[in-house]
Amino acid sequence: MVDLGSAPGSWSQVAGQLVGDDGILIASDILAMDALPNVTFIQGDFREAEVFDAIMAEVGDKQVDVVLSDMAPNTAGNSAIDQPRMMYLCELAVDFALSTLPKGGALIMKVFQGEGTQELRKQMQQDFSKIRSIKPSASRPRSKEMFWVAIK
Repeated sequence: MVDLGSAPGSWSQVAGQLVGDDGILIASDILAMDALPNVTFIQGDFREAEVFDAIMAEVGDKQVDVVLSDMAPNTAGNSAIDQPRMMYLCELAVDFALSTLPKGGALIMKVFQGEGTQELRKQMQQDFSKIRSIKPSASRPRSKEMFWVAIK
């Protein structure tokens, strides 16, 4: 399992328990994260090649069954700036998932509803057999944040 945008570590904590001692969880974030059992943490900016390469080196020849992406940009409060930044992070997560997930693997990805999301979803439908949108109950009703669960 790979967790992108893992800090502060709540998803990694739960995922680490799920994979247990026999599974592998690689977490990465630009921000620091406390050490967690069953979690290998790589600090750095996923947009940079050396961070991507470090994650891929850690993955090695192991199978990745799930890619979690809770990545989000620092928001400026201006959707004309925030939305393209978020879409770029989503596109990176999708590309990573396509390069690592086997058939039946899952991508769980944070998305901000807005410009570009329908185009990305349509593009993903070519490579993923199912895509489901989920708005967490903890999310404010006016928030554009939601998650997509996509099965390859």
